[in-house]
Parts: sequence; C-alpha cells; structure tokens
Amino acid sequence: MIGGGKDAFIGAVHRIAANIDGQVELCCGALSINPQIAKESGDDLFLAPDRIYDNYEQLISAESQLPAEKRIDFVTIVTPNFAHFAPAMMALDHGFNVVIEKPIALSLEEAKELQQKVAETGLTLCLTHTYSGYPMVKQAKQMVKDGAFGKIRKIMVEYPQGWLSTLTEREGNAGAAWRTDPKKSGKSGCMGDIGTHAAQLAEYISGLKISKVCADLNIVVEGRGLDDDGNVLLKFDNGANGVLIATQIAAGEENALKIKIYGEKGGLEWHQMEPNTLLVKWLDQPAQVYRTGQPYLSEAAKHNTRVPGGHPEGYLEAFANIYRNFALTLRAKLNGETPTEAMLDFPRVEDGVRGMAFIENVVASNASDQKWFDFKL
Repeated sequence: MIGGGKDAFIGAVHRIAANIDGQVELCCGALSINPQIAKESGDDLFLAPDRIYDNYEQLISAESQLPAEKRIDFVTIVTPNFAHFAPAMMALDHGFNVVIEKPIALSLEEAKELQQKVAETGLTLCLTHTYSGYPMVKQAKQMVKDGAFGKIRKIMVEYPQGWLSTLTEREGNAGAAWRTDPKKSGKSGCMGDIGTHAAQLAEYISGLKISKVCADLNIVVEGRGLDDDGNVLLKFDNGANGVLIATQIAAGEENALKIKIYGEKGGLEWHQMEPNTLLVKWLDQPAQVYRTGQPYLSEAAKHNTRVPGGHPEGYLEAFANIYRNFALTLRAKLNGETPTEAMLDFPRVEDGVRGMAFIENVVASNASDQKWFDFKL
C-alpha cells in the first residue's frame, strides 16, 4: 500500500475491503510522506520492519528485487489525485499490477499514458469506483443488458453532499484542503471528486457511453479555488439524454447518490444510502421492489452477495467486491488461466481514461458559450 497511513481515511477502507474475502494479504507499505507516521502506521499493522518504507520509490525498487515467493503481486495507491500517476507508472514498469483510487490521474494525458503502459505490459489495473460494486447495481445492469426495459431513453443521476458548505479547507480539514487545491486535485473539485462517480455509474448500469455534454460549474462558497457544485446535461451514444448533478454544498446531505434509468417499457431507481433495494417500475403493471439476497436475482447480483436477505450489505462490502473480483482475476492470470466474465467485473484503466475525459470535457464545456460539447477522448 502506498499512502493510507493512520492519519488518512481511505487507506483503512481499502484494507478492510481487501481483507473481507481472505484473498489479499497486506505485507508492505509506504504509508505516509511523513517517515515517522509511515513507520508508526506500519508497526500498527504488524508489517515486518524491513518492509515498512519511507516512500513509494523505495518500496517498488526494494520489492522488485525480492524472490518471487516473497515479492508482492500488486500495489494499492491511496494517495491524493496528484500522487497517483508516478507511483502507478513506476509499479507497472517494475512488473506490479495496480489498484488505484479514482480519479486515475491528474490529467487525461496521464491517464492515457497509464492505459498505454497497461497494454504494453499485459498487467492489470483496477480503479476503485466503489458504487459499481453493490449487488443491486449489478442487478440493475443485468436487467438493462437483458433488454427488460427496451431501448434506454433517459438517465438521471445525482450525487449531493453537504460537507463543503463552509470554507472548511481553511479550518484544518485536510481532506477538504487537497480536494479544493488545483495543484493537488486537478482541473475540477466537485466534478472530479464525485461527478466522476455519477458518470461512471450511469455508463456502467446503462451500458451506454456519454457522447456529448453541456455543463455549468459553480464555486458557491466564496474564496474556494475549485468548483463545489455543478449540473451537466448529457447525450448518450444510443440517442438517450440525461442529467447529472453533483454538489458538495447541499447543506444537510451526506452521500445521497441516486440514479434513475428509463426505457421504452419501464425503468429502475437505486439509492446508495438504501443500497439493498432496487425499485423497478413498469409502463403497464405495478411497480416492484427487488431486494438483495433473494433467489430471483441475476447471477451477477448473487456472485457479489455474501449474506442472506435482510442482512444489510453496504459500502465496505461493495468495495470488497471490487477487490475480490480483481484478486480472482489476478490469481487466474498468475495460474495461466483465462479470467471469467464475473471475475473481470471491476473498473479498469479504460474507466479511468473515461473519468478523466469526463472531467476535462465538462470543464471545457463550462468555459465555453457553445451549447453542446462532443465527448472527446
């Protein structure tokens, strides 16, 4: 693990998720840019003293020289956006597979370089777009793929948060500080942080690709350096249209990600804060409520469910599904086997490229008087 020490939030989430299915062992780390925190964090996690590193360069270089039976199989990168590209590229150059936080890099150019490196090396890169890991999201995707709703016509996705309703980045909130700093976060704040989640979820469930955007980004809290609110009109490659709303100044909201998709025959609705329920609505019959853990669900949903119906499966389990599927894919490849479709069901480098393209196209659209911007990769 690179980053994610005891002074960070997301590192612990990754470690819990990776450990749930017993497929992954944490054996080394460069857990902080502060050497003292890195050492203390490694000690807290019972890492061997000689595998607690001061920085990612030291970790990757030293681990690549270990014998095969001891050497790591992959690195997880859980640093802020500006510190994604360099360790990921170095890891791939040294033969290590990569799990990386989103967005994949600081620019579309960097994302494309990583995509090219993955193609050259044949290694696997996993991007942790958490929300695609929920069982009922898998169910929704399968129903759309099976044509249950006919041709998709309309997609509405929103991600309201309220935690940046004040200038908290100037009040000691480290997470807010780097997310609102263009040098560390990139071209966009809110759209880069959570708008990319909404866009990825819309494409993942629908199986469609965004083809055009018309964006309006806002800095609502005076003195902030990057957007904290935005609205995007969408066109998809099958002719469907949509709306994407992402905001971090919706006072009182937590992580209220929700999506609605409508086709010719009906539609679906899923709420991240009530993740075990999928609402299915029909043009000519009563609405239905699908629930996690039930025998009528698709094989994709069942593959990503661990407990019987009525036992909540949430954010950590969804995160774990991404790690588990990645680990199964990696194990198959290491054994000279071909990963199954179920194993390969996790976000990869292509999702990372589209995420960075979403950010750059939305920012360009917002800066222009042109109504529609073609979604350019």
